[in-house]
Amino acid sequence: MSKANHPTGAPWRNFYGRIHGKTLRPNQKDHLENDLADLSPGAVDWQANPDRIPIDLAARFGARPVWLEIGFGGGEHLVHMAARYPEVAIIGCEPFINGVAMLLGKIRAAGVTNLAVHPGDARDLFDVLPDGSITKAFLNYPDPWPKARHHKRRFVTPDHLGPLARVLAPGAQFRVATDIPDYVRQTLEEVPRAGFEWLAEGPDDWRQPWEDWFSTRYEQKALREGRVPHYLTFRRR
Repeated sequence: MSKANHPTGAPWRNFYGRIHGKTLRPNQKDHLENDLADLSPGAVDWQANPDRIPIDLAARFGARPVWLEIGFGGGEHLVHMAARYPEVAIIGCEPFINGVAMLLGKIRAAGVTNLAVHPGDARDLFDVLPDGSITKAFLNYPDPWPKARHHKRRFVTPDHLGPLARVLAPGAQFRVATDIPDYVRQTLEEVPRAGFEWLAEGPDDWRQPWEDWFSTRYEQKALREGRVPHYLTFRRR
């Protein structure tokens, strides 16, 4: 077995974010125990799918177009979009288990049924998504990793953007929201290199949020602290 692999055969991938936070409340534990398994998009982890067979999105969602939110935080935007677009299926990825528990509570409260949840690294989901199967993707307020030596940990790097480009359909939209100017710089450098075009024609195209945007708790914190949100829209070439 290669030293680059886990015992399961999975490629060794460094993960730098938090997996667990404060102790979960009893109702959050209940949500994780009783709701999460039914919301799986398919066999994503290596033990369930060691041959990395692409998941059957049509069997899971029917003929609906499928969207993807990468790192959904507390799930506010994800549930908002699912409620607004019931004709669309949306997969949310989030490795932070407290965020997953928060999302499950919001799903119960909203009663949306067009969501799937992968409680793990988006790269593992990319491994089993069919080519060109996603028609829109969202990256909202990703971890900024502000120190220069940590910029390689950001999502907007080739290790993430290459697989993302593969699973996005030609013409698919990729939205990025961030309040960190240097994250904007890196995004505008790296995303076009991965096969995308930036759709901005003027300042309002990155200063104003999308018409269907839902302001998350991370954005509200940024605004309170005087940071300026940026809304970047790309299209898969």
